[in-house]
Amino acid sequence: MKIVSMELFKVAPRWLFLKTVTDEGIVGWGEPVIEGRADSVAAAVKEFSTYLIGKDPTRIEDIFQVLYRGGFYRGGPILSSAISGIEQTLWDIKGKALGLPIYDLLGGPVRDKIQVYCWIGGDRPDDTAAAAKEKAAQGYTAVKMNGTAELDYIDSYSKIDAAVSRVAAIRDACGKDFGIAVDFHGRVHQAMARILMKELEPYRLMFVEEPVLIENFEIFKDLRRHTVTPIATGERNFTRWGFKEIITSGCVDIIQPDLCHAGGILECKKIAAMAECYDIAVAPHCPLGPIALAACLQFDWGTPNAVIQEQSLGIHYNQGADLLDYLADKSVFEYRNGCVYRNNAPGLGIEVNEEVVRKAAEIGHDWKNPVWRTSDGVVAEW
Repeated sequence: MKIVSMELFKVAPRWLFLKTVTDEGIVGWGEPVIEGRADSVAAAVKEFSTYLIGKDPTRIEDIFQVLYRGGFYRGGPILSSAISGIEQTLWDIKGKALGLPIYDLLGGPVRDKIQVYCWIGGDRPDDTAAAAKEKAAQGYTAVKMNGTAELDYIDSYSKIDAAVSRVAAIRDACGKDFGIAVDFHGRVHQAMARILMKELEPYRLMFVEEPVLIENFEIFKDLRRHTVTPIATGERNFTRWGFKEIITSGCVDIIQPDLCHAGGILECKKIAAMAECYDIAVAPHCPLGPIALAACLQFDWGTPNAVIQEQSLGIHYNQGADLLDYLADKSVFEYRNGCVYRNNAPGLGIEVNEEVVRKAAEIGHDWKNPVWRTSDGVVAEW
């Protein structure tokens, strides 16, 4: 079996899909994208394609090594995301060729379901408690919210109080066992992060995500001394080398590799195995599309230290298309009781509706995240 073609589709709301075709007619799908940099990743995929056409798609580890190491310069969000999406297509092809789901090719399943959470806002809130209650009524058992809007290095305590009050309202509305995660999104600086984490501690959060920018990782060690709340990070880290210090530091409880950014399915399995050695949980980052979620679920169902899965159904980013719109079978992700249940379909376990994808790609998108500024005009983290 040989790869004969690779085709990219930029589709709303902010996604990039890749279709890899073999000479036996088996097709694999992947999602190689960095949010807001879809064209850059597409260019990287096209450059990589010269290494792939005519090659055996089942030699996944060897292809990863060629793409990662063969160009001398390596890593980073663009190259790693291109590799990730390509690698997903290869696993999809291999699973379909053998008639097996990907998790069966990577050691078999360890669970029948994985808990999922929804995003409900928080930084520009209308009523986060009502949003959380709505998700609970739909059967979800956990939500994630942004902690704050833009914050300066030293900022107003009223912003701290407002963030805490929103979390408190969700806890009051949904009960003590409802899962609440708060994403600082790397937009909080260390002094304010210490205060905010301390103030949120009584509400027994599932985790605080990206309390400060990962570039300032040394601050995580200080934050770890100031709170017992689980700390999560990793969506902006790439390959196992990008996770090495995080995993061995002793100051992070949950890592969040993104299977569309961190190197793909097998690379994230390797990252998870490293984390397991240090008693660290995994909660894959996934605010993207259906192919990304399918890859994450294949990972989750076969990874013992995976604890919860992010997913984008109904998320505010999904303007113009939602998570299920590009699938032939919209019931393939079996949402029930706050979980997605395992299926045994081959490959990624989904069927992409190519006709819908092609029509959407005729329009495309040019999604970019907003640029925020503090009150005095300085660019702030989004």
